[in-house]
Amino acid sequence: MEHPPKLVILSGLPGVGKSALAQRVAVLLDAVWLRVDSLEASLLKSGIPQSFETGLAAYVACRDLAADQLRLGRNVVIDAVNGVGPARRVWRDLAEELHADRYTIHVTCTDPKEHRRRVETREVPTPPLPKPTWEEVATREFEPWDEPVLVVDSLRPPAEVAPQIVEYVVRE
Repeated sequence: MEHPPKLVILSGLPGVGKSALAQRVAVLLDAVWLRVDSLEASLLKSGIPQSFETGLAAYVACRDLAADQLRLGRNVVIDAVNGVGPARRVWRDLAEELHADRYTIHVTCTDPKEHRRRVETREVPTPPLPKPTWEEVATREFEPWDEPVLVVDSLRPPAEVAPQIVEYVVRE
C-alpha cells in the first residue's frame, strides 16, 4: 500500500447531523460508510430486544467490518455517537492495530433550539431502532475529548462542512 488507509470517526449526540455529514465525507473520500445505528437496527429486526448489549454488539460488528475494509486498503468513515472512552478506544485501538491514519471529528449543533427541533421533528432514521427523545439526548453521557479532534458545527449546511472535514483528513 502506498498510503495507509484513513479511519474517519464522526462523533456527536443524536440529531446533530452526523449521518448527513458522514455520507458526504464518504463519497468525497471514496470511503466505506459504516453506521453503528444501522447495525443495531439489524439486530432488532432479527428479533433481539434492544438493550445495552445490542448497542455494544453494534459497535463490535462495526469495528469488525471496518477492520475488514481497512485491511483491503479502503478508507472508512464511522458514524456513531462515540460519547464515552470505551467506544472511542475501539477506534483508537483499531487504527493502531491496522496502521491506519485516524481522524476524529466531533459534530456539534451550537444552537440548542435547532438541535432540539431536529431531534423532535426527524423521522425515525433507522427503524425499528426508536428515535431518542429530546430529554434522552439532552441528558446523554458525552465525555469531553482528551485528545485533539476537529470540531465542526452542523448549523452550516453539510455541503459546506463536509469539504472542511475532507480537507482536514487529506492535509494531515
